[in-house]
This record gives sequence, structure tokens and C-alpha cells, in this order.
Amino acid sequence: MDKKFLVGFDVGGTKCAVILGAAGADGELEFLERGVFPTAEFREPERCIEEMTRLADGMLARHELTNDRLHGLGVSCGGPLDSRAGVIQSPPNLPGWDEVPIVSMLENRFRRPVRLQNDANAGAVAEWKFGAGQGVESMAFLTFGTGLGAGLILNKRLYTGCCDLAGECGHIRLAPFGPAGFGKAGSFEGFCSGGGLAQLAAIRVREQLQRGIPVEWCPTAADLCAVTAKTVADAADGGDDLAIAIYRECGEWLGRGLAVLVDLLNPELIVIGSIFARSEALLRPAMEETLRGEALPAAAEHCRIVPAQLGEKIGDYAALSLAMGEY
Repeated sequence: MDKKFLVGFDVGGTKCAVILGAAGADGELEFLERGVFPTAEFREPERCIEEMTRLADGMLARHELTNDRLHGLGVSCGGPLDSRAGVIQSPPNLPGWDEVPIVSMLENRFRRPVRLQNDANAGAVAEWKFGAGQGVESMAFLTFGTGLGAGLILNKRLYTGCCDLAGECGHIRLAPFGPAGFGKAGSFEGFCSGGGLAQLAAIRVREQLQRGIPVEWCPTAADLCAVTAKTVADAADGGDDLAIAIYRECGEWLGRGLAVLVDLLNPELIVIGSIFARSEALLRPAMEETLRGEALPAAAEHCRIVPAQLGEKIGDYAALSLAMGEY
């Protein structure tokens, strides 16, 4: 069976991963080797990219592969970026990565095609090809992690917009006031992200404490800065009424935001990752109730909403999915 050998680079603010994989004729993806290093070890992007190429070279050598046997390489990275020009443009989580022509750098090094997309778009391609979105023609993938980004598959193609900003639904303002995301109070990301959930929890806990009502998982106002989405989820899973109410409130806003996507795009499927995948039971009832009240009934009826399937390996799948092309 002929295999397409692939190299993926998952570039993040905390760590960078290099993945060697192979796609078989049946479309299955095989992971051959993986290497990781902390991004902070290399302050300059050129040094970081050189380390990634060094790891890739070692993997290819160990598997007795030459560059000409590579089908392609893929780079998944936080935006903003220009996928057409192949340039990373100053992502907030990658200080110093200003106008980095990563595609030309890698193409000059490996002499093979290199494809670049932001991590939400890459995640959408991965879930569409290998995860929850297999077989659909149109879907949206929402990250719902530290922030809220989205990748759009429309008519069996990744849709990026004219300047790679399609799918930035976290920027949509859902309310005039509320937790902030994208620097905008009341935004979709403000209500539906890890950072947003922490802000929402801080607001509701402070209200309780000012009324003299104790909160077991956050006893004092000084403890508010340590509250995370996981703190609240753990408390909710333990039956804490306030934590359950906070997740229900988040679920209501999630339903409102999804209604915008459902009415605007009329997709078959919305795949939601990270926090939704881990806390679906806490979020889904309020989400579905609100979605039914906000979206066009026929559009909502024809759209399934499911958790992402690829879990912690989505970054690896995403980078290799880009290397495969055909999106």
C-alpha cells in the first residue's frame, strides 16, 4: 500500500510539536514519531524554526525517509497570519514572531509543499477529515478553550475569508455588558471560553461574598484570581449550586452564539472542542433550550451539535491534515 509521508508543525505559545505521520490509501492516518520542546527555549522565531527542522530531520533519518518522499508539510499556528503568503503576523501568544515567512523558510529547507493555517482552521480540517465531522459537507468547529475561535467547512472546502479572518465568532458582541473577550465586553468569547468562564465566575462569586453567602471553592475575594473554568467545573460536578448556575449561564450564552452561526451558515454540524467536550453535561441543557428559542426552527432542527472527538491529539491531527492538503 502506498503511503503519503507527512510532517506537521504545531506552533504554540507554550510548546511546539513536530509530528511525522503517514496517510494510507484508505485515508487512515498513522503517527510515526513526535517531538516537543518549550517555545520559550528559543526567543527568536528563526531559532525555533531551526529546532523544528532539526527534529524533523532526525525523524526522517530514523525512518529512512528522504525529503523527496514527503507528500507535504503542514503548519498550525495561532493567528493572525496570511495563509496565502505563508507568513505569521505577530500572534499575541508568540511575541517576536512579526511577519515571519515560515512557509518559504520550510519550503527552501525541505523542497516540498508547505501549508499554513491558523489553529482553529487547522482544527476544523482535522475534525472534518478524522473526527466528528467525517462525511459532512458543511460544519463549523469551535475551539472553546482559552479563547473562542472557529474554523468553517462550507461545501466541502475550508473557508478562510479574504484575509484569513473568517470564523472569528468570538468577536461577536452578544450583550452590551459582561465578561470580556477579544477586548470586547459581552462578546461571545467573553461568555464562552476558559478565560470568560473565569471572569463570569468571579462576577457571580463576588456577588455571593458581598451578600455574606460563603462559597466553598472560593472562600474570599482574594481567592478570585485563582479561579479557573476547571475550578468551577469541578465544583459543579460535585453538586455545588453556584457552580452549576455559572455553567448554565455559560450554556445560555453558548446557545445564543450558536444561533447566530446556525441562522447565518445553515450548517449540518457544529463541532465544539475543549471545555464543551469535557463539560457537555453542564452546558448542553441550557444551550439547547436557548438555541431552540433563538434560531430558525428548521435550521436548528437540521444542525447537530457534538463534542470534538480528537481530544488532546487534535493539534497533531491538525498539522498533519494541513500537510495532506485537499481542503
